[in-house]
Amino acid sequence: MFVPPAFGVKKEAGGRFENYSIILTNFLAWKNGGDSLETLTLLLFERMGILLMFTFILTRIPLFRQLLDREVRVRTALSFSLLFGLFGVAGTYAGVLVKGTSFLPSFWIFHLEPDESIAHAGLVGVVIGGLLGGPVVGVGAGLLTGLHLYSLGGMTALSGCVSAPITGLLVGFVARFFTEERVISPAKSLFIGMFAPILLMGMILIFSTPPDAARTLVNIIGIPMVLTNSISIAIFTTMIRVALKEEERSAAIETERALKIAELILPHLKLGLTPQTARAAAQLLLKELKAAAVAVSDTEQILAHVGIGADHHLPGERIKADLARRALLTGQVQVGLSREHINCRHPACGLAALLIVPVNQAGRSVGLLKLYFKRPQQIRKVEEVLAQGLSNLISNQLTLALAERITGLMKDAELRMLQAQIHPHFLFNTLNSIVTLIRVNPDLARHMTIQLAVFLRMNLKMTSAQLVSIEQELSHLNAYLEIVRIRFAEQFTVSCEVESGIEHVMIPPGTFQPLVENSILHGLKEKTCGGFIRIALRRRQERVEVLVEDNGTGIPPEILDQLGEMPVSRTEGNGIGVHNVNQRLISLFGPDARLRFANRAEGGCQIRFSIPIMK
Repeated sequence: MFVPPAFGVKKEAGGRFENYSIILTNFLAWKNGGDSLETLTLLLFERMGILLMFTFILTRIPLFRQLLDREVRVRTALSFSLLFGLFGVAGTYAGVLVKGTSFLPSFWIFHLEPDESIAHAGLVGVVIGGLLGGPVVGVGAGLLTGLHLYSLGGMTALSGCVSAPITGLLVGFVARFFTEERVISPAKSLFIGMFAPILLMGMILIFSTPPDAARTLVNIIGIPMVLTNSISIAIFTTMIRVALKEEERSAAIETERALKIAELILPHLKLGLTPQTARAAAQLLLKELKAAAVAVSDTEQILAHVGIGADHHLPGERIKADLARRALLTGQVQVGLSREHINCRHPACGLAALLIVPVNQAGRSVGLLKLYFKRPQQIRKVEEVLAQGLSNLISNQLTLALAERITGLMKDAELRMLQAQIHPHFLFNTLNSIVTLIRVNPDLARHMTIQLAVFLRMNLKMTSAQLVSIEQELSHLNAYLEIVRIRFAEQFTVSCEVESGIEHVMIPPGTFQPLVENSILHGLKEKTCGGFIRIALRRRQERVEVLVEDNGTGIPPEILDQLGEMPVSRTEGNGIGVHNVNQRLISLFGPDARLRFANRAEGGCQIRFSIPIMK
């Protein structure tokens, strides 16, 4: 057995006792230092636990979540900097006082002596500020934290003052590499958080005096601060991620719920607000929203009320409540948290609160959905958000439905106008022929007048419909040809080939007649005899292909691409009939149905188009 020289034992020759003394001394120093590091680390974790509890409470506050949702601009950068700077100040106050090789587990440290320092978590707020807000927020939070560290004094005052804003700046620039993440992942923030206390340790070694004391301090607080700061930063980011995911999940659930309710209720509201549709909508809302009662009204009176109070909230009652009038006037959801807002004087009424959801169409209020509750406490923020979502969804869908109806009416009016342009064009030509025949052949003029009456009678029946069958359209064409044969005698012949089974396919009325008229007036005008017009209809898969061709002079190349796209100025006419046919085909069946023009190699022209076979 032996005792090291430090305890007064004489050295043995050869230095054996000296070697044992060094080993034992180092072991005791390591053991004592290890105990100190462990105790300091546990103390710092304990203090950080209190701050993290405060952080958890912050994440439950909607205002804090709204702050995180905002884009960091000049206005919001100040709020971020102040928030995370104060968090850094709190982390400093929760530090552990260190003096020499000993430390004092005090709380709320307000002043340090020149030989004292503090192991703290103030850099946690600076790092989080830089990660969430970028360099500007990082520097702002770092300046606030650094100035507070400098005001405390002690041997690390200047080191803390310099390292805090530099940490915020560097972390803010590092965060730009992770802009695709709303909040940086805990694993990444753990590694980023290690560099903040390491930078502080470097500043302590540079600025703090005396150097021996600075090195001793770094040995004591270095590892505990690296561990506690980095782990706390990782926990902090985890809390924020969880809070934001909870909010996103809640928003997704409420959005899905609003979409489902809107999908169920819209078919009824699209039919118009009547007592029948209003009652069906109210029953659906009562089932889906778990409200005490639901009422639906137009801008003047209640149309339906289901649930509690249905015995005295009767359909037909005029809207009297100021809150309902305000909802109609502003188009905004209104919240009533007392019976005065309901405006019900029935003594046994069990309704005490309501949400009024305006239904708008094209920017104009057309009705109200009233959601009643037994207690004001039942109207939470969730119900208000859901009500606002319902109002927006239903209003947008009703506006779209109105736009679709208006578009349909406009298209129908446009088609009627195009048809009206075609028929006078033909009528004027025929009347001119009758005027001519009256002088040279009165009997033929009388016959032509009778045929014109037959054609116009048939025309009136057909133009009342947007589409007619090919069979009806061919009958209409034959009535037209009866008149044309009188005008042009033996100048040309007309043949029509129709594949069996396509007679029922629907086509715009007055399609064939302008195309045949175009061939007669322009293509065959130079032929005194031997002209022909051929009409062929064939089925091609799920479409019917139509061909109208003649053996006339053809179409001048300079206007070939213009035909059908716009009225063409020509001495013989303006081509408005062909143009209108083309526009009607495109409007009803799309661009694939447009007219296609070409000249035949043998002479004459071809007009082709195809229409879908609608089931």
